[in-house]
Amino acid sequence: MKILLMGNPNVGKSVIFSRLTGIDVISANYPGTTVEYTEGRMKLGEQMATLVDAPGVYSLDPTTRVEEVSRKIFLKGADVVVNVIDATNLERNLNLTLQILEWGVPTIVALNLWDVATRKGIEIDVKALEKELGVPVVATVAVSGQGIRDLVGALNEVRDAREVREVRSSPITNFDSADKRWARIGEIAARTQKVMHRHPSIFDRLEDFSIKPLTGIPFAMLALYLSFSLVIEAGELLQLKITDPIFIAYSQFISEVVESHISSPLLRDILIGTSPQLLKSFGILTTGLYIPLGVVLPFLIPFYLVLGVLEDIGYLPRLSIILDAFMHRIGLHGAAILPCVLGMGCSVPAVLSVRILESPKQRYLAATLMTMAIPCASQSAMIFGMLAPYGLRYILAVYLSLFTTFALTGFLLHRFIGGESPEIFLEIPPYRMPNLLSLFKKTFIRIREFLKEAVPYIALGMIVMNFFFLSGLMHQIGETMRPVVSGLLGLPSDAATALIIGFLRKDVGIGMFAPLDMNAVQLTIASVVLALYFPCVATFMVMLKELGILGTVKSVALRLVAALLVGTALHLLLA
Repeated sequence: MKILLMGNPNVGKSVIFSRLTGIDVISANYPGTTVEYTEGRMKLGEQMATLVDAPGVYSLDPTTRVEEVSRKIFLKGADVVVNVIDATNLERNLNLTLQILEWGVPTIVALNLWDVATRKGIEIDVKALEKELGVPVVATVAVSGQGIRDLVGALNEVRDAREVREVRSSPITNFDSADKRWARIGEIAARTQKVMHRHPSIFDRLEDFSIKPLTGIPFAMLALYLSFSLVIEAGELLQLKITDPIFIAYSQFISEVVESHISSPLLRDILIGTSPQLLKSFGILTTGLYIPLGVVLPFLIPFYLVLGVLEDIGYLPRLSIILDAFMHRIGLHGAAILPCVLGMGCSVPAVLSVRILESPKQRYLAATLMTMAIPCASQSAMIFGMLAPYGLRYILAVYLSLFTTFALTGFLLHRFIGGESPEIFLEIPPYRMPNLLSLFKKTFIRIREFLKEAVPYIALGMIVMNFFFLSGLMHQIGETMRPVVSGLLGLPSDAATALIIGFLRKDVGIGMFAPLDMNAVQLTIASVVLALYFPCVATFMVMLKELGILGTVKSVALRLVAALLVGTALHLLLA
């Protein structure tokens, strides 16, 4: 049995998908999250069913690439469609519902966000809506799980009816024009929905306050400042009180074990390094574990928690609106902020998400600017960890440099690159209280995925660094690149190897700066140059897929020039 989940963007499809299948799907409270479809398995009685989560669309008449993908998935056929509807926007959502029913596909309507509709004073008669549509309607609250059992029960009924070949959706008129379909939608809404008068809530007033330019821009600056300050303060506290004491004790223990059981000096150097200091030993079992777990993780946990709150509460689309005028000046629009926010977590899904942008020019600009000037979560955590002891001003210097580069590069590229930059409509969801269980689950999944990827790469980085040091290649590379690295950038010549390692993984590259005894200014310059000069290997491969070989080569060449110019300028200004 094949079940297809369909609905408008931002109606909770991905959360329902996760509830039904148990698959770890990260859901966010803004449109554009689901670009490619997701497939999973769920149990219906004694049988297994395939569940497909199609991209969120407003219509089966495609006007965007995302709608084309969703229509193709729909036309491939399904035994039943679960049409997820936002109960707070019944009329708009019913347009897709009637289009699905016109095809005669067995359908179940999940009337999601039921709790939000109730708070807004919206009353929907579920039985009356079932009668109007001729299909089962189930009220759900996907975040809390309310109504999911009833939805599974409805699916079981469809399965049983299908086994005796009795299931079809109720016949719906094939509307020969969109006007007639909307007229029918108006009739259905009038017969099934009542909107009661309700005084504006605090959230309603906050929605207006945070989207008007006069108040929204200061609010956005305050929100971002508080978010970064919270991440830094919480990360420093976790590092000072928890991870550092644990790793100091662990380092002493593992050093004694290795020295007492391994006689080979070379193998001892590879495993525990040559220095008792955790960030300078280059040992796989010391520095290799301390960087991801002792330096990155304490900052990554609060970062993902803060990002999850901003996603779930519904603030990110408002940030898109506030930044829309600025984004237009660099050839993009407010919706491009969504890949940028994803890039704060990881550049790989961020590059994939540029597909939501309509023109090749916009996709190139977004992928280039975002991967160049927005550090991923693990890279940001390393920047915080390295520069926090020197004060917040150096961290701000890094991000101000990257933002300035983002703006200037985008401004110039917009004027030199041909092509269109069309507008896009962006849905603004209401503010909602985050569900703590969902927030913690999402944070746990993201951290788990980071650790699965980061620890092996960092261990490999330690092996490479040991090879460079023990073979003398570190010194040779440093001497070769000294005119650039030391002359123009003002960094130790050995920093060249760390920059090379940065191609493997950016956070590893920043971690490699720690043993080089650089001062705060040098660490600031090195962090900016490492962010700008080249994407990590995973992002590079995704860029090849999305931009093509020529587009990726142009993007990387631009980054190298920008890194050299900005690094040199910072050296002259700060030194």
